[in-house]
Amino acid sequence: MSQLPTLLRYNAGNWERLERPVITETPVSLTVNGQEWLTLMCTPLDLEALAVGFLFNEGIIHSAEEISLLQVCAAQTNVDVWLTHPAEKPADWRRTSGCVGGATSVPLENLRPSLADGFVFPVQVITRHMDDLLEQQILYRQSGGVHTSLLTDGTNVIASAEDVGRHNSLDKVAGKCLLENLRPAHRVLVTTGRISSEMIQKAARMGAAMVISRTSATSLSIRLAQKWGISLIGYARRDQFTVYTHPERILQNDFQAISAARPQP
Repeated sequence: MSQLPTLLRYNAGNWERLERPVITETPVSLTVNGQEWLTLMCTPLDLEALAVGFLFNEGIIHSAEEISLLQVCAAQTNVDVWLTHPAEKPADWRRTSGCVGGATSVPLENLRPSLADGFVFPVQVITRHMDDLLEQQILYRQSGGVHTSLLTDGTNVIASAEDVGRHNSLDKVAGKCLLENLRPAHRVLVTTGRISSEMIQKAARMGAAMVISRTSATSLSIRLAQKWGISLIGYARRDQFTVYTHPERILQNDFQAISAARPQP
C-alpha cells in the first residue's frame, strides 16, 4: 500500500518532476478484551495477522483457538481482539531498536528456548532462499522503504509479509501461521531486516532453527542465537553469506558437515 506524491528528482545536473509511490506508515492501535494496549507504527496491510502475531510473540496467546473475535475497524486504525481468557496488559513496554522500533514486554532473561535439532541444510538451500525473498518483495519493488520477511520449511515458502517495520514483518508472518494453521516441521526465517535481540526473540518464539538476513546481526542477537541453538546468518546474497552461530546445521557442497569451530560472538 503506497501513496503517489509528486516529487522532484535531481540527476546529473537536471531536474525532473515525477510521481513515485511511497510506502504508507500509519499508527494502528491494538485493543485486547476491550482495553487499548498500545499503538503500532506499521504498514496497514495484514493487520489481523500483525495483531495475532504480536500477541503470540509476546506470549499472550499460544494458538488461534484462544481468539473469539478479531476485527479491524473500517478506517484501519484499530485492531480489536477478544480472547477466550483474561489477559493482563503489561505494565511496561520496552522500546526495541531500529527504524519504526517495536515494543515488547518480555524480559530476555526469562526466555529459555532450545532449538537444537539434527536437521541440516545444504548451502544451495540457503542461497536459494535469497531468490525467494526477492520474489516476495512486491511493495519494495513499487516504492522501496519496506522490509520483507518469510518463513520457509527449507523447500517451500510457508508465509511472507512486508511492512515498514522489520519487527512488524515477523509478527505478521507469525500471525499468518497461527490464523492459517501452518505448522511446518522445519522452520527457517529469512528477512531483509537487521537481526537485533528482539528479532531473534521473535524467531525463537516462532520455532525457527535458522535465521537468515540480508544485513547484519547485533552482538546480543549473536549471543542469544548461540545460547538458544539458532543458526544465525547475515549478509546473505545469492552466492555468499556469513555464519555467526551454529554452522553445524549447514552442509557444505560435498554434503559434509562443517567441522570448523563455531565462531564466538
